[in-house]
Amino acid sequence: MLLNENRNCSCNNIDNEDEGRRINCERKEELLQNIRCYEFAINELALYLNTHPEDMKALCLHKKYCNELKKLKDMYQKVYGPLTITYPCNKWRWLEEPWPWEGGEE
Repeated sequence: MLLNENRNCSCNNIDNEDEGRRINCERKEELLQNIRCYEFAINELALYLNTHPEDMKALCLHKKYCNELKKLKDMYQKVYGPLTITYPCNKWRWLEEPWPWEGGEE
């Protein structure tokens, strides 16, 4: 995707005892990074379209990125849980993961 950063992840401290969990964590971070990139690009295109509303290429790209963002968010939320409070769930999942300041230490 646009950026490839190494984010801190609680799974990175696992020795080779649970390779699947580490890969899952890497996939989670990759999806989040792609979501952030699309959100940024959509916002930038929206600002551009405010002053260039007739630019059909930019409008088409905005629509394409919005559709891709929706797919990525749906994919992420089906596997890892809600990104926002407005995502419909069958159960309340906000408390399943550690708080950011807890560091996810087990």
